[in-house]
Amino acid sequence: MKTSKNINRRKFIGGVATVAAGLTVVPRHVLGGSGFVAPSDKINVAYIGLGTQGLRQLPDIIQLPEVQVTAVCDPQRKAINYYDWSPTGLRDEMRELIGKPNWNTGGNNTIPGGLDNGKEIVDLYYEKVTGKKYNCKAYTDFRELFEKEKDLQAVQVMTPDHLHGIICAAAIKRNIGVSVHKPLSNRLIEGRKVYEMAMKSNVTTHLQPWDSNGEEMPKIMEWINSGAIGTLKEVHNWSFRPVWPQYAKIPTDKPKLPDGFEWDLWLGPEAERAYHPHYTNMVFRGWYDFGGGSMADMGHYSLWTVFEALKLGKPTIIEPNFSSVCDINDKGAAFKIRNDFSFPFASTVRFKYPAVEGRPAIDLVWYDGGMRPQGLKEFYEQGIEFPSEGMMFVGDKDIILTRGFHAENPYLLSKGVKETEEVSAAAGAVKIPGIKRFVDGVKAGKQIDGGFRQAWPITEAVNLYAAALRSGKMLKYDADAMKITNDQKANEYLNRSYRKGWSLEEV
Repeated sequence: MKTSKNINRRKFIGGVATVAAGLTVVPRHVLGGSGFVAPSDKINVAYIGLGTQGLRQLPDIIQLPEVQVTAVCDPQRKAINYYDWSPTGLRDEMRELIGKPNWNTGGNNTIPGGLDNGKEIVDLYYEKVTGKKYNCKAYTDFRELFEKEKDLQAVQVMTPDHLHGIICAAAIKRNIGVSVHKPLSNRLIEGRKVYEMAMKSNVTTHLQPWDSNGEEMPKIMEWINSGAIGTLKEVHNWSFRPVWPQYAKIPTDKPKLPDGFEWDLWLGPEAERAYHPHYTNMVFRGWYDFGGGSMADMGHYSLWTVFEALKLGKPTIIEPNFSSVCDINDKGAAFKIRNDFSFPFASTVRFKYPAVEGRPAIDLVWYDGGMRPQGLKEFYEQGIEFPSEGMMFVGDKDIILTRGFHAENPYLLSKGVKETEEVSAAAGAVKIPGIKRFVDGVKAGKQIDGGFRQAWPITEAVNLYAAALRSGKMLKYDADAMKITNDQKANEYLNRSYRKGWSLEEV
């Protein structure tokens, strides 16, 4: 995220609260007037997960005048090895938010995460705004939080992927609105159960990436529906991620557990194993047990508009292709990394989606690790090089190529960039941030765009992506039965074995 964009967004969603948080410590109830929210109109929110991304998004919700963050939760009380990918961005944003010019994010571009800083930031912010001491509660176990915080109306979940499903389930069972980072779950069966729980309840739900970009998809669909590219055959989306390593071996050494790290709580539903830093923080995304790989990480941002517009659902075939990334064995010889515990460094996965509601059958192809589409003569003939990240819609008459990962700045290949470059959304259009819409939905007791109903199809896809990579073969999938029909073992990858006390029914 770019700092400038975040600050502008916060000014929009914070309204008077942001102004109040600037130079004054006058209590908000004294200010009154436009933008004031009476205590009775606030909702109590718990914030779960205070690593890099958790801290980055905390200001977005804490500045909403209709929100009171009453509790934070993270099994790491004093994590010091998170990495801030915009070295001064997070530090300066937090300094501005809490009015502490000397607040430090740690040395060597690391940030301290965990409860101490999450709670500290919440407390300092409310004290700055109201002039009064504030005592945000801090927990390491979300189950204890739900047990003790009886007045919660909503929760924001920013944990590693393997904890998403069970925390969402725990919230829904207690009639608490839930906004979760991506994916909904890193297991298909678990994600489906959470989705069904949400649909049977009146709880407001929200998948956070549903609010990124997407403004130019209507123009793309206009071209598709008008026949400008003929019959749509394929959609391609590629990313240079992952930015984490592929692990060739499961760690066997046992480094010291950092102080304040409740390892058992971090593992949650997953099988017991010794602590190792290779599992935690950002690198968790590279393990099948804890993450969802590059498609779960980035595909949620780029593909949600595609899934929505093209009504993608119920894929029938998922076909993987691996990179040839090598490691060196103890004899100095290179070997390919092939295993069922870590995502490959680079891959492509092709999904076949059947025809539906007037749309023909299409293939969706995902690429990561720098892999890109190949072999389209139209590009070679025009001397066009694929960007490092992008999206492409291939018809039998023409092709739509975007100049960005999220379908931004699309153009028709036959016309070229100059003739079709002015297709962006109207300048200055105001888009209500997703967290603001989520809070409004909780207050109104209604569902919102980007809820779990819309999240399910992409949840299904990213978990089948993982299963195909783990199995290393083409999978045939029965979506109605949620079963892989040609490889029984691959079905094991669609669910997890829960530790006692950690199943959806027990949390």
